[in-house]
Amino acid sequence: MSSANAVDDGVDGGVGGGAGGAGDRAVVDLLGVLAYAELTAFDRLAEDARLAPTLAGRAALARMAAAEIGHHQRLCDRLAELGHDPAAAMAPFTAPLDAFHDGTRAGTWLEGLVKAYVGDGLARDFHREVAAFLPEPDRGLVLEVLADTGYADFAVREVRAAIAEDRRLSGRLALWARRLVGEALTQSQAVIAERDDLAELLITGTGDLNGVADLLQRLMDAHGERMRALGLNG
Repeated sequence: MSSANAVDDGVDGGVGGGAGGAGDRAVVDLLGVLAYAELTAFDRLAEDARLAPTLAGRAALARMAAAEIGHHQRLCDRLAELGHDPAAAMAPFTAPLDAFHDGTRAGTWLEGLVKAYVGDGLARDFHREVAAFLPEPDRGLVLEVLADTGYADFAVREVRAAIAEDRRLSGRLALWARRLVGEALTQSQAVIAERDDLAELLITGTGDLNGVADLLQRLMDAHGERMRALGLNG
């Protein structure tokens, strides 16, 4: 298959093989990593809600946590529909995702907001790029699950308001965000390196290594936009 045909297949019908082929295994891998990511997002949002300085903020995060567990269930239902045990599909990804969250545990309300907006935002962008190479209905499901639950506007509003009151927060939060993006990229690379089918999907879908480089540039461009939205220097 030529590079051009590979990209066309990714756009029109998804990259994949027959039943049980590498493409099918890549679908299961992506659904599995996202299912675990949504579960950990629920845990973290529920935990961060207790750091909220206001009841309104606490309630907002609680509602977002509920949305995340709903996404988790949809992904698990799809895995079961495909004949896979959701727990088994998630298992390969627990260690790298847990390592990321353990190594970037937020100590304050604002750090938690920046982590979810910047760190999780980068991971979601990456998974959204990979989802473009999936066949339907899995492509549509993944894109729906990755849609913003309202967190972005909430985080931007809270962080910008805090910086307006204390400009010293800007530098500290910018450093924190840079650390997060480095850890998030490392986590994504670790996941791809350990899952050959996901790596094959990524290479085939983008066409070649230049396509992968273009994908990474899009991720960094989107990260820069998020940093500017927060009022932080990238």
